[in-house]
Amino acid sequence: MKNNYRPLIYVLFVLATSWCTSADGQTPPAEGFQQFAEFGDFKLHDDGVVHDFRLGYRTLGKLNSGKTNAVLWPTWVGGKSQDLLPFVGPGNVVDTNAYFVILVDAIGNGVSSSPSNSKRQPLMRFPKFAIRDMVEAEHRLCTDVLHLSHLRAVLGISMGGMQAFEWVVTYPEFMDIGIPMSGSPQSTSFDKLNWTSQIDAIELDPAWNHGNPTGPLGRGFELSEEIGSMNATSPSYRVTHTSPKDFDRFVAEIRKNAKGDGGTASDQIRQRQAIIALDIPGEFGLTLEQAAKRTRARLLIIVSVQDHVVNPQPALQFAAALDAPVINVDSPCGHQSFTCISLGPTVARFLADPASVHSETFQDPANR
Repeated sequence: MKNNYRPLIYVLFVLATSWCTSADGQTPPAEGFQQFAEFGDFKLHDDGVVHDFRLGYRTLGKLNSGKTNAVLWPTWVGGKSQDLLPFVGPGNVVDTNAYFVILVDAIGNGVSSSPSNSKRQPLMRFPKFAIRDMVEAEHRLCTDVLHLSHLRAVLGISMGGMQAFEWVVTYPEFMDIGIPMSGSPQSTSFDKLNWTSQIDAIELDPAWNHGNPTGPLGRGFELSEEIGSMNATSPSYRVTHTSPKDFDRFVAEIRKNAKGDGGTASDQIRQRQAIIALDIPGEFGLTLEQAAKRTRARLLIIVSVQDHVVNPQPALQFAAALDAPVINVDSPCGHQSFTCISLGPTVARFLADPASVHSETFQDPANR
């Protein structure tokens, strides 16, 4: 089924726009292949256990002799590591001539251990997990499998950005740089309402049958996709880009591929529950400002001021506590603002030299 945050792949395309070709003008072939780290029984932060746990990942580039150039990039909600492959390579946002890149499939995405692929804990028998658990699995990947004791950077978009925040607070000495993009250290009530509405929509489908699916789900996914599409941009964007006479065709396009089975539904529900529960300060019994003070990495925090999916306020408070540079993206494209404004060069520059990037607002005159 089409995931309602699948458009984030186009975010990454725009991120890479100015950095995707080699010196001779040819696009380098994608590298990296699907690998899995097997962790057996994986204990979750709330004492639950995922049996036969495995974490999907891909690596690109070469680790230098000092093991100082590793960059970790986890996926967004519903995203897969393969979605990132076209945007990592020589001269790209994360240049594999300079960095050893680790792309990670977040728990519950259908590649790593998930409700849809677990044999012993299928569907809603798969335990609830948290953003913290995603990061713990990634930390084990780095230390136990790849034998890394330090990362150059952790970056991510949306739920990937939430993982970046979790990384820099939970393992403050483990990386030099953190770049959360449209992420948050703490879900707001509006964020929770958005994700809860999508879960409720899925569970209203008669075929869901209280977590014991009787067949493919249709209407529930359609409603969830409509909610996701409504919030992915802004009211002004939708009014500008969809005229009233085109509305029926617009909704029909949303609904066209909004189908899935119980496994897909369970994956979506569990990842959204992880986002709803996100509260990094609460994990440590701290205020948001106190949690930020645990950070030792150099941060570049990127937010969309019109984001209706991940409210930017907690990220801005986190940045203020550290006096970290903030890139404000002012676009009616909302959560999908990176599809409208290219920030790839800024991200690449910060990776190379954090001191070279300062707080700035990027305007989007084309969509105003």
